[in-house]
Amino acid sequence: MKHIFQTEINQLLDLMINSLYSNKEIFLRELVSNASDALDKLNYLTISDAKFKDIEFKPQITISFDEKKGILSIEDNGLGMSEKDLIENLGTIAKSGTKSFLNALSGDKKKDSALIGQFGVGFYSSFMVASKVIVTSKKAGNKKAFAWISDGKGEYEINECLKDSFGTKIDLYLKDDCKEFANKWRIESLIKKYSDHIAFPIILNYEETESKGEDENKKEEIVSKSEQINKAKALWKISKSELKDEDYIEFYSNLSHDNSKPLSWIHNKVEGTLEYTTLFYIPNKAPFDLFRVDYQSNIKLYVKRVFITDNDKELLPQYLRFIKGVIDSEDLPLNVSREILQQNKILANIKSASTKKILSEIERLSKDETKYKDFYNEFGKLIKEGLYSDFENKDKLLKLCRFNTTKGEFISLETYKSRAKDESIYYIIGSELELLKNSPLLEKYNKDDKEVLLLNDEIDSFVIPQVGEFEGLKFKNINEDLTGEEISEEVKKEYEPLIDSIKKILDSNIKDVKLSNRLDKSPVCVISGENNPMMEQLMRQMGQDFKEESPVFEINPNHSIIKKLKDLDDKQKAEDLIYLLFDSAKLLEKGSINNASSFSARLNKLIESNI
Repeated sequence: MKHIFQTEINQLLDLMINSLYSNKEIFLRELVSNASDALDKLNYLTISDAKFKDIEFKPQITISFDEKKGILSIEDNGLGMSEKDLIENLGTIAKSGTKSFLNALSGDKKKDSALIGQFGVGFYSSFMVASKVIVTSKKAGNKKAFAWISDGKGEYEINECLKDSFGTKIDLYLKDDCKEFANKWRIESLIKKYSDHIAFPIILNYEETESKGEDENKKEEIVSKSEQINKAKALWKISKSELKDEDYIEFYSNLSHDNSKPLSWIHNKVEGTLEYTTLFYIPNKAPFDLFRVDYQSNIKLYVKRVFITDNDKELLPQYLRFIKGVIDSEDLPLNVSREILQQNKILANIKSASTKKILSEIERLSKDETKYKDFYNEFGKLIKEGLYSDFENKDKLLKLCRFNTTKGEFISLETYKSRAKDESIYYIIGSELELLKNSPLLEKYNKDDKEVLLLNDEIDSFVIPQVGEFEGLKFKNINEDLTGEEISEEVKKEYEPLIDSIKKILDSNIKDVKLSNRLDKSPVCVISGENNPMMEQLMRQMGQDFKEESPVFEINPNHSIIKKLKDLDDKQKAEDLIYLLFDSAKLLEKGSINNASSFSARLNKLIESNI
């Protein structure tokens, strides 16, 4: 029966066939990795599910080839696929977020190839090297087998077929310029390069010509041979002293489908009350789904080297979801259910200890400012996210945070503390860095040489107000900081008529009008309430109805404009000036105003009257 590929699959295939990957040879890594996953799944079921316990399971991956015909085959005796599985796994992208993924493609072949690996569509790399692909599969426990056939040009067909054993076999009919891959030496070298540490045996079937007999009676005979071509030992179980950087990098490529080198890794073996091994990687680049609710977990859980799950988001704190790696416990029962994992004390202890190890490694990275800038550009928002959820490690996370301030970029709180003028860490929140840098609210602090954090990350408005303090310094929002010279009763009385007039003119546009003790060079400013400009923007992005909160309008009694406005007799001109001052203050705060045409008309009138 013929089927049409999902639209997104056609887009991916088009990228693949037109050599999105700069390095076609990695197709073999992708297919061997998929085969390994299928073996992992069946291995787990033979232990945890009574229906599969009688299966005679000797896991292996078998590679064979026909050099003359240009056919390469990869076969596993793993879980296998039903007809429904073939449609869901090979005809559609089951993972949500497809649109986000396609939007993330930049047109840069090198960058986009890394994205495709992250998205887990490695099977489609087959079409970089093959003009036709046949997938024959029989699911363990099922009687029927099915063949999936496609040339990668918009459609595929699935037919019932015969297959003696469970598992999956993929036959690649290689393109003329890719027949080099149907070659013993080439296959061996690629397995050594990319898949040496796949935890199951990879067997290469091949034919070799041998001479038999003696002297003039010698005859050449073609002999079929089989040879294991990988180490088949879980890398994380090997002693660190026996491993080279290249080993870790190759294993990372297999684990993550990421072609770039990881930024760092943490390999740890714990013995004692609990016994477990962890291997965690910090990637160079953030995955495209990092900020999606349905992000993909990047941690594989094993028990005594038996794969349990790669879909448990509780193995590490959510803010560390960029970490990729393996946890292998010796203490969990092999038949542990995924539901039990959620409340398991052993895993809770592993999670806590692993989090500390990862944060210590990130702290080590932070000693190299250049390298840490690269890391922070990709994952800094997640470090801040951790402040909201991981109280146990709050102090460590605060030390890892970096900020733009009125005195520089990429500033740590330890640096801020070393030059603080009092017991406060001052901050201002907004949606755009340039607007924050030019905010009138900074004038008093600049005059007093007090540094202010300029917070323009979306997450800042949620996290920073709840942090409290850092090493004895209290966080203080300058919107709410009213310290300064007290305004005298005499000045208050002098400006009372103007304040009353402004209240009547601006009416519902404002919450209140006050004399300001925080301004130095500017005549006015607006003070937002709890719903700062960033919060407003976030709410609207989330599609939520949002009623804009009226700000407090502050006027500077020491500014010449305000002094002249106080004594201005022309009521219409005064009204126009008040609206202009209010809108200009809103522009400085948010970068926009609600009624630009009225602002422009008043400004033109003022210019005309003064020409």
